[in-house]
Amino acid sequence: MIDEAAADGREEFRPLTRLSPDERRQVITLPPEIGRLTAVRHLVLYGSNLVRLPPEIGAMTSLEEFTPYTSYRLHWFPYELTRCRKLTRSTVSTRALFGNHKIRAPFPRLQPPSGSVADLDLENLDPRRWGATALHRCSVCDRPVRPSELRQVWISLRVATDVLPLLVNACSTGCVAALPHPSDGKA
Repeated sequence: MIDEAAADGREEFRPLTRLSPDERRQVITLPPEIGRLTAVRHLVLYGSNLVRLPPEIGAMTSLEEFTPYTSYRLHWFPYELTRCRKLTRSTVSTRALFGNHKIRAPFPRLQPPSGSVADLDLENLDPRRWGATALHRCSVCDRPVRPSELRQVWISLRVATDVLPLLVNACSTGCVAALPHPSDGKA
């Protein structure tokens, strides 16, 4: 479906509508190729079973509207979503998000930066622990990430019309320090 949408330059992408309910339940993440959809202005993931989105979503440079509403297993987003500079409208089930000011679902604990990650294989990660199956580039500066320098942090920022919890995979403490001031968490 991504190949088809990229080839025809469509402006709205609704990948789940062409799947049966059983097939939709099996989709827990989108493939990294989602970044090829640079003409898409509206991404509709309404009622998905997604648990994470790939950082490549940040390459969707025309994205103006993002609709993952009622995707109740989607508790956080990749920081790279902030690269979608045209994104001005979103419809997110904020009560399902980590750090929600009403529900207070806690942010999961991240791995501390230490020598214990020096031998980490960034091409073969457990997504339940690291938030992705592979990490290639820094969420902040887009430089390559080396295992020994990986720094993961949570930040809540306004993205379009919602305050979203974002997972940052940074290449250095300098990139962590360069992050914008977090939102107060109230959508």
